[in-house]
Order: sequence, then structure tokens, then C-alpha cells
Amino acid sequence: MYYNDSMILGIDEAGRGPWAGPLVVGAVVLGGVSIEGLTDSKKLTKKKRDLLYQKIIDNSVAHATGWVEALEIDELGLGRALRLATIRAVGQIKVPYSEIIIDGTVNFLAETGKGKYVQTMAKADLLIPSVSAASILAKVERDRYMAGQDEVYPGYGFAGHSGYGVAKHREAIEKLGITPLHRLSFAPLAAYRSSTLADSSDSGTSPESVTSKLIGNKAEQVVADFLAGQGHVIHDRNWKTRWCEIDIVSKKDDTVFFTEVKYRKAAQYGSGLEAITKSKLRQMKFAAEFYALNKQINGNIELAAASVSGDDFKLEQWLRV
Repeated sequence: MYYNDSMILGIDEAGRGPWAGPLVVGAVVLGGVSIEGLTDSKKLTKKKRDLLYQKIIDNSVAHATGWVEALEIDELGLGRALRLATIRAVGQIKVPYSEIIIDGTVNFLAETGKGKYVQTMAKADLLIPSVSAASILAKVERDRYMAGQDEVYPGYGFAGHSGYGVAKHREAIEKLGITPLHRLSFAPLAAYRSSTLADSSDSGTSPESVTSKLIGNKAEQVVADFLAGQGHVIHDRNWKTRWCEIDIVSKKDDTVFFTEVKYRKAAQYGSGLEAITKSKLRQMKFAAEFYALNKQINGNIELAAASVSGDDFKLEQWLRV
């Protein structure tokens, strides 16, 4: 079969098998550009990959990568993580394309509106230039990221093995323990997951925790009532998994809103919205995407935050973030 690669969106991943680090999916539309030497990234030397990477960045009409971190992989499982990373990558491609080719045999976009445009193909990274480019894009960006983690977590040798379970990596884990980069859902690291979860467990039976929960519930009810008055339909309250939670999920028209509720006893403690840091926003984004993936929501998604304060639980502010 002949493929007009100029209109193909090529998809491939890097980092499916390592014990540590993110999963990265590359997405490339070459748009008729011919780049000599494109092939499966694993068949290239690092020097050649780096040269081709820059050519892809400079000459393709569109390129993007979608990332899923180790914590997300542990929460979602590898299959769902691949779907999420693919959705994140494809969502950044804004140029027209006629079809999507994904390396392998699984259509990771099957449950989205783009699923009907997908062709899966084994060895596509060898046969289709745009998929080869996606393979190189994902691998180079992931390898560079892991190399940078050597400075953050010295002693693990991430620059050399990119998180794969080689002997040096296994020895470092035995000596130094695990890092936030490690995928505790992977069988070789399962024992670390059990101990980590045991250490972080919370019975939730202390008077302080009960009181905090009651206060949180009351603040969330105030916000839920406000949203209902604004025409929202409340879909979920206190939706939780082991790694993330969402205070309120509501829908108005064709948009699903994920609202984080913050309570402060008094104004002198500052606005609750000050707690919505960049790190918190990343957590909220992950939670919303995870919820949407589980509930198969394909519509518009927006993050929001609400601030409630005082003994009278006054709603100070609700805003999109």
C-alpha cells in the first residue's frame, strides 16, 4: 500500500520499558519535507539521532511530545498511560493531516474522536518517515531529560541507561533506594511500593482529621451550591484515587469543570487560592485528565478553584485557572 507521507501524522513512543522516568510519545507531520536518514530511533547512534532531531524540529510542519510521569504510570497502568501520552501529544498538533499512523498494533486514540483516522502498523518506525521522526523526537527528548536527572539524583547513572533495569541501576536502587522517577507498579520495584504506601497510610481517625474533613465537606458544599445556582450539574464530589483527588466535578453546557476548593479560617491567613501553585496545577491537570479517561469524557475540560473563608463559610471567589 502506498502512503502519502506529507499528510500523515506519525506517532511513536519512547520509554515503555524502563524502571524509571517518563513515558514520552512523539507526534510529527512532515508536510512533504524529505529528511534523509530517518529510521527507527533505536537503530541510530546518539550522534545521528541528535542531528536528525534538530532537522525534524527545524523542518517538519508540526511536531509535539506528550509526557506521562512515573506517578501517572503507576496510577493508570501502562496501557492507559500510553493512551494519555498519545492524547497529550496529538492535542498539540494544529496543522491539517489526512490520517494518523501509530507504530505497533494498538490504536491509543480509539476512544477519542480521532480514533477513526488511525492506522496501526507494526514496524511503522522503519517504513513511514513521519513515524520514524516521531520515534526520534520522543527518544531524544526523553534521553535528554533522563540525563539531566543525574544532577538531581546523583549515583543512579540515569544519563547512561535512561532508567532501564540494567545491573548498575539495580545496584544503585539497592544502595540508595528509590526516587520519584521510579515506577513502583513495575514488578521489580513492587516491594518498594508496598513499603512506601504503608509508611504514608493515614487511619483518619484522629479528632483533628475528622474536624478537618467536616470543615472541608462544608466548604465544598457551599461551592457546590453556588455552582448549581450558576447552572452547573454536579457530577461528582470528593472523587479520589490513591494518587489524586478532585473536590467537585460539574458540567455546564458542553464543558466539564474540575474545581479545587480551598478553605481559610480568616482573611489574615491569606486567600485559599494562594495555595494553587504551579505544582498544584499540574496535579489538578493530571487528576482531570485521569477522570476524563476513566469516564470517557471527550468534551471541553476546564480547571477551576474556589476560596471559602470564615466561620460563616463565605464563598470569596470561584474562578477558572
